[in-house]
Amino acid sequence: MIFRAVEDTDLIRQATRGSVESFNLLVSRWEKRVYNYLLRITANREDALDLTQDVFLKAYQNLRKLDDPARFAPWLYRIAHNEAYSMFRKRKPETDVEEIEPESTGRQITVGGSPVFPVELSLAVAAALDHLSPDQREAVVLKIYQGFKFEEMAEILACPVSTIKSRLYTALELLKVELAPVTARGVS
Repeated sequence: MIFRAVEDTDLIRQATRGSVESFNLLVSRWEKRVYNYLLRITANREDALDLTQDVFLKAYQNLRKLDDPARFAPWLYRIAHNEAYSMFRKRKPETDVEEIEPESTGRQITVGGSPVFPVELSLAVAAALDHLSPDQREAVVLKIYQGFKFEEMAEILACPVSTIKSRLYTALELLKVELAPVTARGVS
């Protein structure tokens, strides 16, 4: 990871000097992660694809404004966050939620002694994430799915680390309750 960060830093420096190939390499390294982040917060594949393109276009246009190439990831995710929330503001009257249909792998997992299939687990997690506020969901996505540190999350979301921790821990408690086996909640 350290070696890769050095490579990204070099690519960023080359891209700021006009190397389109270097920027294309950065895009190929980061586009899946940015797309997955946007997919989890928008819950819409087409929106996530469109936003991903917008994010990298803005990143290309503003790369010279990046003061510290080592801070590329939080800077890029901040652009993604801004683009997603800009779209949400534009669409506020709409309440279109697309169903997610994950593919079955056929493996079996047990929770509380009851068999749970990966598809069911994925659907349960997706549904539980939908019950969180947008701020809580984004905190979970950035920390759990994207692996950012609290300081980086604070930079991406432009709020204090204490706020990030509060959102995340509250969200994790809500998810724990939401995803607890039905029998554990007293219903059989």
